Amino acid sequence: MLEVKTPEEVLALIRREFVPVGGREETVPLSEAPGRILARDLTATEYVPDFDRSTVDGYACRAADTFGCSDAIPAILSVAGEVLMGEGADYDLAPGDCVYVPTGGAIPRGADCAVMIEYTEDYGDGTVGIMKPGVPGMNLIFRGDDVYPGKLILPAGRVLSPQDIGALAAVGETSVPVVRRIKVGVISTGDELVPPGERPGPGQVRDVNSPLLTAMLTGCGAQPVNYGIVVDNEELLRQKVQAAAAECDAVILSGGSSVGVKDAACRIIEGMGELLLHGIAIKPGKPTILGKAGNKPLIGLPGHPVAAGTVAQLFVLPLLDILMGKKQESHPVSAELTESVSANHGREQVNACRLYRRDGKLLAEPIRSKSGLITQLAGADGYFIITRDCEGLPRGAQIEVFPY
Repeated sequence: MLEVKTPEEVLALIRREFVPVGGREETVPLSEAPGRILARDLTATEYVPDFDRSTVDGYACRAADTFGCSDAIPAILSVAGEVLMGEGADYDLAPGDCVYVPTGGAIPRGADCAVMIEYTEDYGDGTVGIMKPGVPGMNLIFRGDDVYPGKLILPAGRVLSPQDIGALAAVGETSVPVVRRIKVGVISTGDELVPPGERPGPGQVRDVNSPLLTAMLTGCGAQPVNYGIVVDNEELLRQKVQAAAAECDAVILSGGSSVGVKDAACRIIEGMGELLLHGIAIKPGKPTILGKAGNKPLIGLPGHPVAAGTVAQLFVLPLLDILMGKKQESHPVSAELTESVSANHGREQVNACRLYRRDGKLLAEPIRSKSGLITQLAGADGYFIITRDCEGLPRGAQIEVFPY
């Protein structure tokens, strides 16, 4: 019998036992940075923008010169000039004067607002009529409104997005310090497994877990190292796990995690260091193993692909986030269940689902699948959880869906 832990206990155990892998910072050009994890806080060393600028096409002026104006009684201002894009405006604007500025153009000292050209009239004699009063700051961005020296631009642990790259380019960064990708060894075990490119013989199946886990690892920013398929031979498996542990920062093996005669994963992991758990009160994925050799996690996943993928999503990816120093975030969406779902009392149940909209509602259609039927999950958008003290959910229930 397995002495299982609750999912909450497993996550607490992971946070307690593992820390970020140190000494893994590297610098990459901005073009290679999207999707990478920022290694340290980045702060600004300059102002962005570095000058006061207009956000509209129109006339920069003193707001006080426009107070009380209207269509019937426009404020008459003298046009002192024009600011072209890419030019500075290093001069003082006299009271009663204005200058034409394009969107993004610099404004001279003394001007404290910009009036849209739609609310002005050019009289052709060097003056314009302002028909809408301005207020200080109207239609302006001031020096340093976006960024100023010492301001935190991006925090360490953030997964860099294209928008982040744009912000870094704005402050003059051409490269960025990121966390070097951690290496994760992937091993599949079982006499019944053949590579995906081979036709299975009687009693054989293609190895699904290695490609599945490799894709998940790549998606989370890790560098998977595939060690192939190992038959049910304890000594051969031990040698493969030891080689992977020597070369990688973490090792994941799938299959051989239950309590059958040939299931050697637990013995091997325990023999290499410390066995932290064997069994999680979850469906699917109960016979999961977690241990460590030194500071390196050794993870034994169930052989069935759906169970292996579920455990990887809920526990392995958060563990790898810790190793990479990545900020952990969860963004579930609320959806309405399209049909009732029963659950096993006593174990937390993870159920995949498809999301779609109808009549303005976000609906979640549960996918009914056995743990070995991976193709039924190919179209899944996310998953929801039924707690261990709940025997099911009715149709129409509002649930939280965690997108894959």
